[in-house]
Amino acid sequence: MLPSTILRAPHTTSVFKRAQNGLFGGKSKQYGNNVPHSKQKTRRSWLPNVQSKRLYSEILGTTMKTKITTRALKTIDKYGGIDGYLMNAKISSLGDAGLRMREQLLDAKEAALKQHSS
Repeated sequence: MLPSTILRAPHTTSVFKRAQNGLFGGKSKQYGNNVPHSKQKTRRSWLPNVQSKRLYSEILGTTMKTKITTRALKTIDKYGGIDGYLMNAKISSLGDAGLRMREQLLDAKEAALKQHSS
């Protein structure tokens, strides 16, 4: 049986609201200045590079459609897939959507363990 109190995290809030609806890997909106030749600075912002992707989960046996940053995609490759990323990544970098996906994986793992032990 998995220790649910250690692996599951409470609801986290994110400053960047769009990051709650996908896997942004801790990336958020950045701010800075446009500086032309005249040196008259004007404020601007940069958004993360967000793509819509379908990622296959081996534990669930299905694909999960999510909005994800290209940086998070590289991290998923590093962890060997979406399952490894969701189980091993820092909770602060997952966001709300990542925590929901992690809950689904944990529930599926617990169900598989119960079915296997019966």
